[in-house]
Amino acid sequence: MPLATVNGISLNYQVKGTGQLVVLIMGTGSPGRVWALHQVPALLDAGYRVVTFDNRGIAPSFESAQGMRIEDLVADTAGLIEFLGGGPAVVVGTSMGARVAQELALRRPQLVSKAVFMAGHGRLDQFQKTLSLGEHELDASGVTLPPKYEAAVTAVMNLSPATLADTHAARDWLDLFEFTGGAVTPGIRAQRKMDHDFDRVEAYRDIKVPCLSMGFADDRMIPPYLSREIADVIPGAKYIEIPDAGHYGYLERPEAVNKVLIDFIGA
Repeated sequence: MPLATVNGISLNYQVKGTGQLVVLIMGTGSPGRVWALHQVPALLDAGYRVVTFDNRGIAPSFESAQGMRIEDLVADTAGLIEFLGGGPAVVVGTSMGARVAQELALRRPQLVSKAVFMAGHGRLDQFQKTLSLGEHELDASGVTLPPKYEAAVTAVMNLSPATLADTHAARDWLDLFEFTGGAVTPGIRAQRKMDHDFDRVEAYRDIKVPCLSMGFADDRMIPPYLSREIADVIPGAKYIEIPDAGHYGYLERPEAVNKVLIDFIGA
């Protein structure tokens, strides 16, 4: 993947296909290549030009270990769209990436033709705030969780009970989490430490571009009522909830997610 210098930093990105530009924005702690498992192939088949990238904090993009704000990530994404021709682009984000897409649609609407928010949210409830503080304390402690325990916690927090009830699917996911877990980098710590005491719900009433908020029915990290809340305040926004899906719904139920995504973009 090439590196682009935008907003004063380096961003690792990849572009595939031709047609209307679709920019995929990943969530906390994950590289852009996660989209390549399911969403990129589906969008390419549908005739779109697809961009994935590593947010600041994810190597080899700028690590920003000293800290970052959501405003920095929004400016990074805007800079990348401008670097690639200026848009307007369809922007699709999940979790933290959904926040970036929401703020970009609000602040730089000339760069956004449509926006999709997976596990979008304008605020966090007390559980998410407490969980985030606990993550910070765990990071600062230097404690390393046993791989199998870390895998089990990751599964419970990010997958649907329907997935975990399937013996074969549960084993595959747990093996994956065990293999990919481990030490948290300074850049990911900086992403995790961004402000969690925010409330942007009312501000999103001023978003004017067409929006889709996609909730995942069994999401423990961002419960779907927070995603519905976004759709309720954005004029004309649609809300669709994916059943039997947790926070990683775009990986758990890719066929359902991709259909909703492509139908909305192409409408």
